[in-house]
Amino acid sequence: MRAQSSATARTTKAVTPPPASTPAGPTSTDTRPRSGTALALLGVFCFSLTFPSTVWGLESFGPWSLVAVRGVLAAAVAGVFLLAQRVPLPERRHWAGLAVVGGGVVIGFPLLTTLALGTSSTAHAAVVVGLLPLTTATLAALRTGHRPSRTFWTAAVAGAAVVAAFTWQQSGGAVSTGDLYLFGALLVCAAGYTEGGRLAALMPGWQVVGWALVLCLPVTVAGSVVALSLEPVRWSPHGAVGLAWVAAGSTFLGLYVWYRGMAGIGVARASQLQLAQPLLTLVWSFWLLGEELTWAAPLAATSVLVCIAVTQRART
Repeated sequence: MRAQSSATARTTKAVTPPPASTPAGPTSTDTRPRSGTALALLGVFCFSLTFPSTVWGLESFGPWSLVAVRGVLAAAVAGVFLLAQRVPLPERRHWAGLAVVGGGVVIGFPLLTTLALGTSSTAHAAVVVGLLPLTTATLAALRTGHRPSRTFWTAAVAGAAVVAAFTWQQSGGAVSTGDLYLFGALLVCAAGYTEGGRLAALMPGWQVVGWALVLCLPVTVAGSVVALSLEPVRWSPHGAVGLAWVAAGSTFLGLYVWYRGMAGIGVARASQLQLAQPLLTLVWSFWLLGEELTWAAPLAATSVLVCIAVTQRART
């Protein structure tokens, strides 16, 4: 009887089906890359309107005032969300990373690109900043030690080369002061994206953005007081809309969905979606600012979209 019971137990154990929750695991995990890609794309859409909105904002504000005031307003929006959700202060070990995010994407990138737009067209600035995906992927690889595949790098470099060739053709082979501002903006923004993507894997992305904005608040408030006293303000509908978008749309909403997207699909892969950003900005600059597009724009658009498709399929 004992032998028969033991055999029965072994048979029962062998045919026992797995728990019902087992198949659900891969299904729920498989949805994360798709949602991460969608959020990153929404962030790219928000960022693509930044330069045209900045040009509108400069109709009412000086460059230093616009950057400082947008930081204050974005921090106010973020502070409301943080207080409403009763979010505790980040751990001390995260403050250095948040400082890098704030210095790169809250202060450095907006200031340098705004100064560049004082001498460069929106279209020209957009294609120069199109080098941001490759810069971000490079810094992310150095920062995390992760090594994307050769196919990924080949497509990324090809996309950056297309953007660089487009920029070179548009500028006539000259490097201006505006270009130097933009190259500096690439470096500080890539550092901020890389560190923000790392932190977004440890805390919700909107909290990364929110605390970075709050951390910069003393600088942006002081900058607003000084800049507004030195630069005249000339209110206009375009200026008000431009300020509202760069503060709430680009600086808060855009960064919020962008960091959530990076947490879902990785910094390197998300950064390649930004290859589409300069092309979207070219469209907005034509529709909203009346800037003329050359024959090279659709050619560059097609080439860059092909590179995006390759990088998204490459194993990272």
